[in-house]
Amino acid sequence: MSSPTNLFANVPKRSSRAPAAPFLPMSRAEMDKLGWDSCDVILVTGDAYIDHPSFGMALIGRLLEAQGYRVGIISQPDWHSAEPFRALGKPNLYFGITAGNMDSMVNRYTADKKIRSEDAYTANGEPDKRPDRALTVYAQRAREAYPDVPVVIGSIEASLRRIAHFDYWSDKVRRSVLPDSKADILLFGNAERALVALTHRLAAGENIKDIRDLRGTAFMTPLGWLPDEDWTVQASAGVDVPGRVDPIPNPYQEIPQDRSCATGTDAPEVKPIKIMSREERLAAAKEKSRKTVCRLPAYDVVKDDPVMYAHASRVLHLESNPGNARALVQAHGERDVWINPPPLPLAMDEMDNVYDLPYARAPHPSYGNARIPAWEMIRFSINIMRGCFGGCTFCSITEHEGRIIQSRSEPSILREIEHIRDKTKGFTGTISDLGGPTANMYRLACKDKKIEESCRRLSCVFPTICSNLGTDHSKLISLYRKARAIPGVKKILISSGLRYDLAVRSPEYVKELVTHHVGGLLKIAPEHTEEGTLSKMMKPGIGAYDAFKELFDKYSKEAGKKQYLIPYFIAAHPGCTDEDMLNLALWLKKNNFQLDQVQTFTPTPMAMATTMYHTRKNPLHKVSEDSEVVETAKNGKVRKLHKAFLRYYDPENWPILRDALKRMGRTDLIGNGERHLVPPPRGAEEAQPKVEGRRRVPQPVKGRGDRAVVTTERAPASTPFMAPPSKVKPSILSTIKSKPRAGRK
Repeated sequence: MSSPTNLFANVPKRSSRAPAAPFLPMSRAEMDKLGWDSCDVILVTGDAYIDHPSFGMALIGRLLEAQGYRVGIISQPDWHSAEPFRALGKPNLYFGITAGNMDSMVNRYTADKKIRSEDAYTANGEPDKRPDRALTVYAQRAREAYPDVPVVIGSIEASLRRIAHFDYWSDKVRRSVLPDSKADILLFGNAERALVALTHRLAAGENIKDIRDLRGTAFMTPLGWLPDEDWTVQASAGVDVPGRVDPIPNPYQEIPQDRSCATGTDAPEVKPIKIMSREERLAAAKEKSRKTVCRLPAYDVVKDDPVMYAHASRVLHLESNPGNARALVQAHGERDVWINPPPLPLAMDEMDNVYDLPYARAPHPSYGNARIPAWEMIRFSINIMRGCFGGCTFCSITEHEGRIIQSRSEPSILREIEHIRDKTKGFTGTISDLGGPTANMYRLACKDKKIEESCRRLSCVFPTICSNLGTDHSKLISLYRKARAIPGVKKILISSGLRYDLAVRSPEYVKELVTHHVGGLLKIAPEHTEEGTLSKMMKPGIGAYDAFKELFDKYSKEAGKKQYLIPYFIAAHPGCTDEDMLNLALWLKKNNFQLDQVQTFTPTPMAMATTMYHTRKNPLHKVSEDSEVVETAKNGKVRKLHKAFLRYYDPENWPILRDALKRMGRTDLIGNGERHLVPPPRGAEEAQPKVEGRRRVPQPVKGRGDRAVVTTERAPASTPFMAPPSKVKPSILSTIKSKPRAGRK
């Protein structure tokens, strides 16, 4: 597979290229001011254009600008005709199509499939500024506007829909987005490498139909196409069950020959067996793998066969490490969708250069004083890394950004803090976040590069933290200390979600965090309390949360601060039963938590939990007809019940909870005492019992806008009601145990 040695290897000298535009043009008038008669590349996006590296269209646009290309942006066009796609004229090279920072269906709909009242990526939060499945619609309109212009699709919507996938909103398995969009090529993951190489090759006159060797790309081919005759095809069929295994011959064993039948010219040719060193064997295997494509079950098979769908999902996730992943191919009717191996991660200097580009760090002037919620969220925050090796099954960060952490250098991050201080309007001295997909994976990596390249684990931290994973937080501690020492910076908060099972490996980090970087509230995501559900999430047990809370409380007390954890939980996750949700509700009450706004599991394309939801099979293990069955809350009433357990204190939920408790044989939890979960019915006089020592905690600030790749229903942040530990009265709930399920130990 082809990949440039360095992302900026072919950047023209600054003196030989045009100066950076104040903003990438969104109109002909802006192009005229820049002296442009045409654009080389036109990016179409479903988001408002904000010239900031947390927004994909700005990052890609500025990157291509640095490569010497003229880039225009069409933001949130009216998709009902092709005319808005002609606003900037015909691009010289291609249309780059993106749905935006979020999958358009996740952006537009709640977990209950209701239209959201606000779009965080639109001026004034106005809804309905993008269509359903925006990527496909935009690509079709761009093709209609200029039929002979290549169409390149990318973004998280392209990444997560690159193969046949279950679509929650239509409740069926849909084709890859490639044949539906009629795009020439799809770029998935963090696509800077593929995009830069593709653009240079198109500018050199190469036909886009001939560019088939770039990592991180997918495209349509004739059925059975192979790059050359050296390639081999390995079928993934067999439902992930090993076939017959031939014994390995012993090269030292003497094999007797039947000389009565094998004499003279009829004797078999005896060939010496070459004994290869381990390094030679590994090199030969790697070369063979590099030219092997794994054929997934066809779309026509997986759309009707849940077992084969789960099998295909498992194989795709196993082939996700850029160090050893093979190409994948999946038949869609009379053509194949060919998917090259994932892109190679960016090196630190490449990451620095991407984030050091001349962003205006503001919304395009055409929006005036309009409020753009996503911009307000990330305005004073900084992305210090990419990727996540957690592999949580309900989240798509790993599928999109990969498991290998890509970090920026300290100087680059500190420079951005100074840029915010000096150039961002409204800065008062507080940096709202130094983070990324997680707050504390900065510069964490496998201890051995060779092990990393050969690893096929789905997570580095589940079921336990890998012994080869470095968990030293000292570099992050150093960054925190240098960042808060910058003149003009009064406070640096950490708002990204924290991986607490890693944090407890470094008590010094927890102390640094709690003492200096928590503004009273810290987000943390146990997601659940029950082992069965957590195992389907690939999340650590609740004991890891308890260990972190102990350190958090200890260091908060030492710092003389009253600070609280904000826990997130998911309702109706695959593998979660009514009994599990009851146990979680009892845990919440025992710990005096009342969650105001809660999240319900949303099955998003390509996530492993979505596979569990659709197929009732567990792709974390080998899949077959008789393999583990994952019970899943699909019925609307069951999903509503699971959500109600998280809000057990809400009078509106008491009727459904009473009915459930009666059905489960737990009427002992209906009453007015502290040991009860809900009160008995009292007609109009029904009221929530008062509990001393419980108080509201202020609404936390919503997370970074560029965290929208997280695909659980977490749009509104949770608001807990908590009692300070010193005031929590002993509760009889500590002696209450839910009845175990049959067969559960």
